[in-house]
Amino acid sequence: MIEANVTNLDDAHWMRLALAQAQLAADLGEVPVGAVAVYAGQVIGAGYNRKEADLDPTAHAEMTALRQAAVYLRNWRLIGVTLYCTLEPCPMCAGAMIQGRLERLVYGARDTRFGADGSIVQVLREPRFNHLVKISSGVLEEEAAALLQAFFRRLRQKRGEPLAAAS
Repeated sequence: MIEANVTNLDDAHWMRLALAQAQLAADLGEVPVGAVAVYAGQVIGAGYNRKEADLDPTAHAEMTALRQAAVYLRNWRLIGVTLYCTLEPCPMCAGAMIQGRLERLVYGARDTRFGADGSIVQVLREPRFNHLVKISSGVLEEEAAALLQAFFRRLRQKRGEPLAAAS
């Protein structure tokens, strides 16, 4: 297992950019998840959740950022790339990270419904895969979780659901 829980000020900086992407999703009525791909100190890919707008179940923030990074590098192998994501990736996105040989993943909040870094399943740390992604978790976790909680609270209020159901 590759563990990279040492975070630094750079991680917080890049995660803030991912949070800004997540806010773009929220502003469009999408579940607020954002991601940025960083290589050699610059953003080479960015994305936010667009499943509703694109009518595409694969239009996750991570997938968009990974695709843009590959185009930038002119290579599907994302060696040297760090992906910052506001939410623990789902199995689909985790699989794309492994397939793309992503160097490192940094994420904020845990995903207790679809998380593939141990919250539900353990995809990213599976030693039988031919590539292990270095992982740091919990970076700006409170901010990422607050954005999601506020979104779902507004959604429940819009639907007329009692606030007690929001917990």
